[in-house]
Amino acid sequence: MLSKKLPLSVAIITKNEEDRLPECLSSVSFAAEIVVVDSGSTDRTREIAREFKAVVYDEPWQGFGRQKQLAIDRCRYDWVLVLDADERVGAEAQVEIQEALASGTYVAYSLPRKNYFCGRWLKHAGWWPDRVVRLFRKDSVRMSERSVHESLEVHGPEGILRHPLIHYANKDLSQTLLKVNSYSSAGANELLAQGKTASVTKALIRAAWSFFYNYILRGGFLDRGEGFIMAVSDFMNVFFKYAKLRELQRQKEKDTPS
Repeated sequence: MLSKKLPLSVAIITKNEEDRLPECLSSVSFAAEIVVVDSGSTDRTREIAREFKAVVYDEPWQGFGRQKQLAIDRCRYDWVLVLDADERVGAEAQVEIQEALASGTYVAYSLPRKNYFCGRWLKHAGWWPDRVVRLFRKDSVRMSERSVHESLEVHGPEGILRHPLIHYANKDLSQTLLKVNSYSSAGANELLAQGKTASVTKALIRAAWSFFYNYILRGGFLDRGEGFIMAVSDFMNVFFKYAKLRELQRQKEKDTPS
């Protein structure tokens, strides 16, 4: 634990995260500011955030990219660390972040993520080291506006940190299914806005390729049972994304005057 708070803002978006938020906030107590942008929580998320001295804003949901940019825009410090409520910063990463802020060599840094799925650390199929840019000068980056699977657009040199963020992706299968439903809906709407089309055959082929690519070609089978379940959940996510796109297309055609 660092003895002095760093000149750093932590940006977090939330909705109904009372179970996971306390550990997340505890892990970033070394930062001088924590900004939480909430989108209509009905549990104790906002109260918990305020108990940890976070600055809390209420904003309607605009998709992951835009929501995270709102949080970044509300940060006071030049340096920002973006976290999800299911992520944690370990003690070694804290020290490394302090060193990065002091060096001034780069405008952004990527960190590896140690992804846990249903209690198991996934080490294959792209889940490790799973580098993500999360630490940056706010005047040098912009969050993409994608509704799901957003990323940071960096304008300047990037550095790398060695110690990982800890990511508890899904604690159980019920949470996995909820995420598949949410992400596939967001992905379908994004594809519809891009003018993409889909059929049942296309949905099945893309989903089957996703399973084969992640489970076989990228070694997901080496993560045993959880690796198989993750590959199946990826299959479901891709299949229902395109199946929902087909449904949206058919509804759009029905609503369009002939």
